[in-house]
Amino acid sequence: MNDIYAVEINRSIDKLFAYMAKRCNEEEMCRVRNAYELAAEAHSKQFRKSGEPYIIHPIAVAAIVAEELELGENPVISAFLHDVVEDTDYTIEDIQSRFGDDVAFLVDTVTKRKKDSYQHSKQVDNYRQILESVHYDIRALLIKLADRLHNMRTLESMRPDKQMKIAGETDYFYAPLANRLGLYHIKTELENLSFRYRCPRDYAVVEQMLAAEREADRPRLDRFVAEISRILENAGVEARTEIRYRKPYSIWRKMQAKGSDLRHVDGKHYIRIIYPNPQGLSEKNQSLRIYATLTDHFKERPGSVSNYIDAPKENGYQSFHVKLLSEQGRWEEIHISSERMVRNSRLGCAAERTEDNVKAWLEKFKSILQDVADDSHDMEFMDGVTSTFYNDDIMVFTPKGRGVILPKGATALDFAFEIHSKVGERAVYARINGKLMSLRTVLHRGDCVEIGTADDAKPEPEWMAHVSTYRAKRFLRGYFANLPRLEYERCPHCNPLPGDEVVGFKDAEGRITLHKRDCSVAIRLASQHGDSIISVNFEENEAFLYPVRIRVQGIDRYHLMSDLIDCITDKLHLTMSSLTTENIDRIAICNIDFAVHSLSELQMVMESIGRIDGIDEVMHVHV
Repeated sequence: MNDIYAVEINRSIDKLFAYMAKRCNEEEMCRVRNAYELAAEAHSKQFRKSGEPYIIHPIAVAAIVAEELELGENPVISAFLHDVVEDTDYTIEDIQSRFGDDVAFLVDTVTKRKKDSYQHSKQVDNYRQILESVHYDIRALLIKLADRLHNMRTLESMRPDKQMKIAGETDYFYAPLANRLGLYHIKTELENLSFRYRCPRDYAVVEQMLAAEREADRPRLDRFVAEISRILENAGVEARTEIRYRKPYSIWRKMQAKGSDLRHVDGKHYIRIIYPNPQGLSEKNQSLRIYATLTDHFKERPGSVSNYIDAPKENGYQSFHVKLLSEQGRWEEIHISSERMVRNSRLGCAAERTEDNVKAWLEKFKSILQDVADDSHDMEFMDGVTSTFYNDDIMVFTPKGRGVILPKGATALDFAFEIHSKVGERAVYARINGKLMSLRTVLHRGDCVEIGTADDAKPEPEWMAHVSTYRAKRFLRGYFANLPRLEYERCPHCNPLPGDEVVGFKDAEGRITLHKRDCSVAIRLASQHGDSIISVNFEENEAFLYPVRIRVQGIDRYHLMSDLIDCITDKLHLTMSSLTTENIDRIAICNIDFAVHSLSELQMVMESIGRIDGIDEVMHVHV
């Protein structure tokens, strides 16, 4: 082995052993050392793409598990051994006999299954295997994330195509997973590394511009931070203050979302005020004390307060946010957090590992996945999973104060399905903060939402474009998939109805399109593709409604509109989707859209309207 590598390996393993020795007894440390020795022996003839000895990778993964995630002895042992079964002649039984059932389970869970064929694809099957481990133990997910993090940190040695594959997986699955687990720092690093290797040119441009702006802004920010520290010290508040700069990927994503250049993107940094875990005072009260002290000296931007202490994000993130006006005339984003909150934002689900805490967290996480894993296929499965790992979420409330967490950009429809599928299915309108609104309205953090329902209401096909949660999408997909389907397609030019004289044309794929016999498109097709003509019986079916439009013209008079509406809705029991009117020299012209089952039903409606006093003409209008 190269002497340089030997020195690096010895330094890394000595550091890791010294760290673990502070947390483990001698017996536990003996198991940790034995795991390293087994890994070193198993991988002794293997090398990474960079040319370095392979054992450097398991050591690095174990260090991440121990130091960055603060997990215990068995996960560290499993991290040393995570590639042994997959890449060497050792078996799970060997691991079990030397280190016990728990380590064997963790190693088995993170070992990719070798198959002759895959149910979906190698990558998707691997994702499924990783997620299924959450039903038993969250530690396997954390080891897998540590493995991915080190692979991303050392991706430079890979070929560009491999870089794209691994970076794509990371951005699509692993970074959102880390976010959902509350591992904010790992999520941020994975996103940024993925961006660096997927789009190296864009990454370099953003990184250079951010570095230049940071250098130019440093004197101004240093003065502002010094002023904050002075104000808090004079008020007797113990706290430390730091400037946190957001990564290139975060800024680039904002640029894409807003369609702006880097100069016009805000939030490129924030100032974090961190106070010791309070003794005898709640974290909320201590945060409010700091907030009150600062707003006595600086102007607060109206509406900028976000209280994530009382209403944590779905991944558990807590802090108190506000924007203050600096003396230089800039709104500065301030995060007020306790040491516990900062630690938790780094460790996420691994932060408070009491038995009750872990059990509750697991149940919460499993409830998100249980609807997804069993009844989805291939990328639909993955899209369903990753849509629950939102980068950003909002909390809205029912009228009774129940908090509901949704992805940023969710609508009142998403809210309805989150409450219950029956509420979503029968939804008609929303009241948002007391105001009547469309179900398609995008919600914002803190909105109070009430959903109005009706027994005869049904989902509309357009809803699919206005929902973003997996729960809503899954229900709507299933609902529309189970509706009766026409055997034919209707010509969009003539829109035939059951009862019309129709003709069918079969295309090369076997699809049949119906046309009225006087349709100009049908006449052209008959002249060019006469052999594709087939006879079709287009009969009425109660399950199908067809949108139509009629134009009504008559002499305007008092109550004419009322009589029209009464005829259509009360007497004929039809639902109008649109009604437009105009009055020209006391001649009323109305366009009315509704749906019918057949031509005979349309004719009956037109005859009924034609009998209304003052109506002169009723015509079927093709849209």
